[in-house]
Amino acid sequence: MRIGHLATLHVMLTAIMLGLPHAGADDIPMPDTIAIPAGAFIAGSDSREQEAAYLLDEAAYGHTRTRQWGWYDDDMERHQEDLPDFRITTNLITQTQYAAFVEATGYPAPDVDKTTWDSYGLIHPYERTRPYAWTDGTPPPDKLDHPVVLVDHADAEAFAAWLSLASGQSWRLPTDLEWEKAARGTDGRMFPWGNVWNPELLNSHDAGPFATVPVGSFPDGASPFGMLDPAGQVFEWTATQQRAGRYWVKGGSWDDRGCGVCRPADRHGRPEDLQHILIGFRLVLEP
Repeated sequence: MRIGHLATLHVMLTAIMLGLPHAGADDIPMPDTIAIPAGAFIAGSDSREQEAAYLLDEAAYGHTRTRQWGWYDDDMERHQEDLPDFRITTNLITQTQYAAFVEATGYPAPDVDKTTWDSYGLIHPYERTRPYAWTDGTPPPDKLDHPVVLVDHADAEAFAAWLSLASGQSWRLPTDLEWEKAARGTDGRMFPWGNVWNPELLNSHDAGPFATVPVGSFPDGASPFGMLDPAGQVFEWTATQQRAGRYWVKGGSWDDRGCGVCRPADRHGRPEDLQHILIGFRLVLEP
């Protein structure tokens, strides 16, 4: 049975603070970060961008379901936001980086049981989760440099709390606006690389292997600030609630086509306890 998140996190942090055996800062595969300068940027989308996104989906899928379901109606209205400076990890947190956390603390390894998975009501069969499940606390050996998945919102926060204590720095999940600025730049472009859709610049189902790939495999699809995998690969948890018990995820994933959902302006609310093969995370490093 999966240990309760809050109880596990309390035990983990207590162990670290008491000096019980754990990885030191020198043992941690520290994430690289990029600087996002203070200032204004264009956030959200307008009806023209949303219509373009729906048309991309319809061309890729051959149906209008994303339009019928109103996938992009949750986009923030296009507007200008002003944020202070911050740093964000260049890449998504990898299986190897998360493994250092699991080894140091005894925190539950990423996995999900069939009953829980089936309760989500997702289109992916349970068998599709098995290549991402850990064995005896060890990540899949062929995915060490892939983004960690099967982690819920509390797992991501627990990793950030451990990394903060172990490194002496302050790490946390990005807000949805921080993530969007880092992924999009300042000029309100539709995709991280510009306004023209290009399936060769990201890991999506349009041209990808229908699975995760090593982080940073698409350098030409980087954001204007240099953030890698800002579109496709896996959705990313943010610190911003959609409503109680649900948080916004951003970025699209390897099983999306189109790819309207891969636009930085897009956002989807997901249950905080969802452990999905399509969701990972990256972190912000505070000054």
